[in-house]
Amino acid sequence: MEAEPPRKKTRTEKSQPSSLDGMSNEKQFWLMKAEPESRLVNGQDVKFSIDDLKKMEISPWDGVRNAEASKLMKERMKVGDLAFFYHSNCKNPDLKIKIHKEAYPDYTAWDKNHPYYDIKSTKEKPKWYMVDVKYLRHLSRFISLYELKKYKEGALKNMMLLRRPRLSVQNVTSYQWDFILGLEKEEVT
Repeated sequence: MEAEPPRKKTRTEKSQPSSLDGMSNEKQFWLMKAEPESRLVNGQDVKFSIDDLKKMEISPWDGVRNAEASKLMKERMKVGDLAFFYHSNCKNPDLKIKIHKEAYPDYTAWDKNHPYYDIKSTKEKPKWYMVDVKYLRHLSRFISLYELKKYKEGALKNMMLLRRPRLSVQNVTSYQWDFILGLEKEEVT
């Protein structure tokens, strides 16, 4: 008796979960934005730079008050994922970090004295989440937003940073990740 050929999967069947559905064990890549220069919110300085993280080594990534960005951290980020630490609103955006602890409630939302206090978020029903990040290294050279925009119609065509620049936590594809790290090795002319 002959063995039957393998059955073809139908269009509705998935062979494996994709890295974007939050169910995969594959490493994912991110871009996380913070402001490295002093900015006061409710009388408190909310600056946070890669150099601040380097001194601390590990830090909570708190204060994210965009529902989409918080949801990405809560539902998709996993320990071991990698991220670019992007300095926004300044002249030096680059750098690399690692997700050290998966999402947990952002307790700064419950602190009435914290600049990102949110009366609608409670310990029983948290509205906002954060992850812990760990410093890995600085990139070997500065890669500017201007430089990345040169690839807006090519290799980085669908990169969130170039399409939705205000979102503070963004997914980066493995191709985009590798491409940007490849830029690190190129000489700037």
